[in-house]
Amino acid sequence: MSTPVRNVRLVPPVRAEYELPPDSLERSASGDANRSADAAHPLSLTRRVLASGGFSRALIALALIAIWEITARVIANDLLLPTFGATCSAFVQGIVSGELLVKTAISMSVLLRGYLIGVVLAFALTSLAVSTQIGRNLLSMLTAMFNPLPSIALLPIALLWFGLGTGSLLFVLVHAVLWPLALSMYTGFLGVPATLRMAGRNYGLSGLRHVMLILVPAALPSIVAGLRVGWAFAWRTLIAAELVFGASAGQGGLGWYIFQNRNELYTDRVFAGLAAVIIIGLLVEHLVFDTLERLTVRRWGVQH
Repeated sequence: MSTPVRNVRLVPPVRAEYELPPDSLERSASGDANRSADAAHPLSLTRRVLASGGFSRALIALALIAIWEITARVIANDLLLPTFGATCSAFVQGIVSGELLVKTAISMSVLLRGYLIGVVLAFALTSLAVSTQIGRNLLSMLTAMFNPLPSIALLPIALLWFGLGTGSLLFVLVHAVLWPLALSMYTGFLGVPATLRMAGRNYGLSGLRHVMLILVPAALPSIVAGLRVGWAFAWRTLIAAELVFGASAGQGGLGWYIFQNRNELYTDRVFAGLAAVIIIGLLVEHLVFDTLERLTVRRWGVQH
């Protein structure tokens, strides 16, 4: 026989009362005020500098320069490895004489033309791929064929087709930019949410308008990443190509400047040319692409 369940009234426990002296309340209030003041006031200038990424990068650069200088002094052979001071002197002399500036201008002129042609072709090919099945098949097959092919391997064909000069350089530059950028764009377009695609269709957007107004803004992080990769590929391809056939009618870029001075055993000028290549790469990376990201994908909240 079961025992009947009686209604049991649960009484919550009563916490014992206590008193706080007034001075403890004042200390607690002052502590909260101090914490609020610390949160309201920004970090000092020294702390901000130490916490910035630029400071850490500067330390890394100084460490590399120190290693370079120590290694050069240990080797003690300027033909093999000039010191950092000798390289800086050759770099300044090249700037003052104007030779390094002229070579840089020639290289940048060719690079910008080839880069822009590659960007336009990549956008056209990717837009066709996201619009039609034939375009998708075409992009898939072409990237599978040509993306693994190094641009330098096309130098003999470029010489046969376009001769010794700017045409051959543009050919290999377009090849270096086109395929990685097209893959990045297409990957970004595929990652666009279906709701955005349907919203574009509801507004009657199709074809190129749908790509420009819906797909491009949503896939902008992938597009900017592809532009970075394409720039890096194009820059190193140009220097390598100029080392081989970069002189046309007595004119050559930075690669030809490096090649010429290597033949004449001016190793300090060779390193000055390499330093110019590195400096230009860093300037474009941080001043152009970082600014582009800040003004677009970060400002629009697409990327954090």
